[in-house]
Amino acid sequence: MFPARVLASAPLALVILALSGCSSHWGCTDTTAERGEAGVRVQVEDTSGRPLGITAEVVDWRLEPHPQVPSEGDQVHFHYRFDGADEMSGPAVDACAVDKERVALGCQTVYSSEAFGPDGDLTGDDWLAVEFPEQVAGVLLLPNDQSYDGRTCEQDIKDGGGPHPPEPAGMGDQL
Repeated sequence: MFPARVLASAPLALVILALSGCSSHWGCTDTTAERGEAGVRVQVEDTSGRPLGITAEVVDWRLEPHPQVPSEGDQVHFHYRFDGADEMSGPAVDACAVDKERVALGCQTVYSSEAFGPDGDLTGDDWLAVEFPEQVAGVLLLPNDQSYDGRTCEQDIKDGGGPHPPEPAGMGDQL
C-alpha cells in the first residue's frame, strides 16, 4: 500500500516544484541591454549601461567607390578611433550611415581589435554599402559594446543567461 501512495503523490510533488520555480529552467534568465544614444562620439558601455572608460568616435567619412568594387558606385568610407581600448580584447560598436532624420541606411559592427595605433589610441577605417548614398547625412556610433554576447538560456540552460547587448542596429532603425 505504501508504494502506491508514494506513486500517487509524485505528480503533486512535480507540480509544487514547477510552481516554486524549480522547474527545468534552473533559474536561468536572459536580459537584453537597452540601446544607448547614438552619436559621432560615444562613451562605450557594457551590457549594464556602465561606461568602460573607452571612447569611440567617427573621425570622418565620405562617399566614394570602394577600390575593390568600383562598379557598384559610391559607398560610405569612414574612419573611426577608439581611445583607451585594448588591442587584444577591446570593445566593438555598431556604426551606421544615417539620413538627416537619423534613420539608419546601413550598419555594421566595428571592432577596436581591428584598429591599430599606439598607447590605446586605435584608429581604423571601414565601408558601409547603402542603397541610396545620396541620402547619407552622417555616420553615427552606438555606445553598446557588441564584442561579447554570451550563451542564452535557450542555448544552454545550465551555463547560459545573464546580460546581453541589444540587437545590432539595422536599416530603418531610428537612431
